[in-house]
Amino acid sequence: MSTEQPKVSDRGADTDPSGATPSGGPATGAPAVTPDGSATDPTSVPPAAPATAAADATATPAPAAPTKVDAAAKTAKEPKDAASAKDDVKAEADATTKDAAKEKADSEPKADGAGGTPTAPVKGGATPAPDDLFRPSERARLAAEAKAAARARRAEKAKAKADAKAAAKAKAGPPAKSDAKAGPDAKKGDPKTAATVGAMTVVQKVTLVKTGDRWSAFAPAPVTLPGRIRRIFHAIGRGLIHEWTLAAVGAVVLAVLMTWPTLRYPQHTIPQDIWDPTLQAWQMAWSGHILLTDPTQLWHSNAFYPERWTFAFSDTLLGYAPAGMIGDGPVAALVRYNIIFVLVHALAFFGAYVLARQLGAGKTGSAVAGAAYAYAPWLLSQAGHLHVLSNGGIPLALAMLARGHGWSLRHGYRPERRHAGWALAGWFVAAWQISLGFGIGLPFAYVLALIAVVAPVIWLVQRLRSTGPKRPFGVKLLLADIFGGAVFAATGLALAIAYFKVAELHPNARRSVGDLELFSPPVGGFFTAPPESRIWGELHAGAREALPWNAEMTLLSGFVLYALAAAGLLFSIWTVRQRLFLLAAVLISAILSMGTQFFGGTFTYIPLFETLPGWDGLRTPGRLAIWTTLLLAILAAGAVSALVVRAGESVAERVPARPGPWLRLATLLPLVLVLVEGANVTPHPIVPAQPAAFRQVDGPMLVLPSNQGVDQHVMLWSTTRFQPVVNGGSGFTPRQLTEIREATASFPDPASIGYLRGLGVRTVVLLRDRVAGTPWQTTIDLPVDSLGIQREDAGEVVVFRL
Repeated sequence: MSTEQPKVSDRGADTDPSGATPSGGPATGAPAVTPDGSATDPTSVPPAAPATAAADATATPAPAAPTKVDAAAKTAKEPKDAASAKDDVKAEADATTKDAAKEKADSEPKADGAGGTPTAPVKGGATPAPDDLFRPSERARLAAEAKAAARARRAEKAKAKADAKAAAKAKAGPPAKSDAKAGPDAKKGDPKTAATVGAMTVVQKVTLVKTGDRWSAFAPAPVTLPGRIRRIFHAIGRGLIHEWTLAAVGAVVLAVLMTWPTLRYPQHTIPQDIWDPTLQAWQMAWSGHILLTDPTQLWHSNAFYPERWTFAFSDTLLGYAPAGMIGDGPVAALVRYNIIFVLVHALAFFGAYVLARQLGAGKTGSAVAGAAYAYAPWLLSQAGHLHVLSNGGIPLALAMLARGHGWSLRHGYRPERRHAGWALAGWFVAAWQISLGFGIGLPFAYVLALIAVVAPVIWLVQRLRSTGPKRPFGVKLLLADIFGGAVFAATGLALAIAYFKVAELHPNARRSVGDLELFSPPVGGFFTAPPESRIWGELHAGAREALPWNAEMTLLSGFVLYALAAAGLLFSIWTVRQRLFLLAAVLISAILSMGTQFFGGTFTYIPLFETLPGWDGLRTPGRLAIWTTLLLAILAAGAVSALVVRAGESVAERVPARPGPWLRLATLLPLVLVLVEGANVTPHPIVPAQPAAFRQVDGPMLVLPSNQGVDQHVMLWSTTRFQPVVNGGSGFTPRQLTEIREATASFPDPASIGYLRGLGVRTVVLLRDRVAGTPWQTTIDLPVDSLGIQREDAGEVVVFRL
């Protein structure tokens, strides 16, 4: 039987990289099988060996896994940063080496247990003939194929382990501390990893070390907490752009503009006139001076010598005592007064603004309320009464109390918004307001008392009638109300003691019903502007002539305000019930402001005058128009806020959804009109300068001539040394001062000199520029040697030493 030569396949074309045929048949070099099942020996066919060798030589080499020698060579070439990852890679490399050794042992040819013939697994299930296995070339080929397969399996296992490890680290998060400088995927000898780590910046390398993930180098920079200094600056920045900060700054700027030229020459001029303002400049100076030197003598001022409790002859402005501690002398007193004059307007605007905001009005509506309250035309006639203009603490205290109790007119009581600190601050502001004077503070105290009685009753009734969760009040808030109310009451009582003492010592200081009739304005006064109004002053000159005391009877709150308040009754953010309540409050306050002009005041003002403690000291009921103006301003704020809301709704479908410039101007028009109507032409006269002698003479002294106007100047001039002076001006004239003026009309003569010596007066100063038309016009230069006194010319004055 002739044998066929075996067919040798070209592995470069018909086998896969592992050496197996594509069809799964015997590998190249395996013995051919004859039809009868016997195998031919490939070694007996000389041409087969060269073909197989050629095939081996031309076969495509399988990708070789890096050996230990290659790994060492590559490791030596790694950058320093990649080599630092050895701690993480070492354990993984050991495990991989063990797996490779095991797989290599499994892939080695094993001896058959029966015949001892070595066999080698070949892909596809075929096994070469036993005789072929002893050929060196065939054994080398089989060993190379086995190693290639093992390397491929090790590479797959290593990759799977690395992926699992990376997923576990990503899930657990970055470790707190790690010495690794490369991620888990960084292998020793990997040129790509080494190049990546080498090209990293210092920040990226540090991040890589901390996180153990090489991809974290491309993540955003970690957020660091700011330090203490930075947090302080951030808090200051937030405070500077807060709504209340902007409102306060805007209020001050607006006050400077609306009261101009008050601050143009603050050392020489004073608003309105040179009578009551100079008295109030002296009051602030005295309170600051005496609290620094001898607080026990606060109520016994240097004026009206030898009277006692003289500081309580008028509203004291005691709340401005801290300002009075700065500077001394008449010039400092004038500058202080002018600054305070501007600031009281700013406080009135700010107080009404925050009250309207707390009640639920918008920003524009609240600005209208603040402007209407602070710059109402009728207040221009009170420019010389700083204690009347100092009303900003009223709405500010009400706003703080409402905020502390979590209450607003629009939203009602909201327990989650309670804050005991705001409530306590509201009581303190109320106490400060009443310290400025009872002319404005006393009605405010009774309003707070009324609220303190009615509000708890309403809260209790609603709590009992409520079927849902009970609305809490809170222990902290209750304690704040008790303590704050006690402070407010104690302040009022401490001030009232001095005034009750004055009323006891000076019965003529009490007001009568006749005084009320003199100062009670008619209903027409609410539509008449004072002469200081730039818009209506000249136009209302005829109407003012019909008023018996126009300074206290021109009570125009503003026609623009009236119109806005009327619109607020029909179109507002307030509910109908709230609008009706505000309207009723407006009417009640207006009726009380009319005093005896509303049906004789029999059922309105007179009962309060006769029953409420301290009310008989209020002779000017028209000043209650403060409450009328405030309530009208709240009604107007509701209307303007509704207008702004409607304007926003009209542009809701636009892109962008915000009002245009013309619509914005339309919503600001009410504010502009209110401010225009509040423009003034208030005069700013020059205050008479202090005579130089007042900085040298000692007291007690009397300045002649003596009358209400001159005496108020004398009080201001005495602020350099605060020596006791007989002169004084206030809301009433003590009887002793009247007697002194009558007894010294013939000074200098023996009778008047003896009378003054009996009072303890040691110096008399005669003002040359004030003696015209008086008895001293002819006697000022007469010799006084025979009278036992000394006469000294001191420029514009003559000093007599008794």
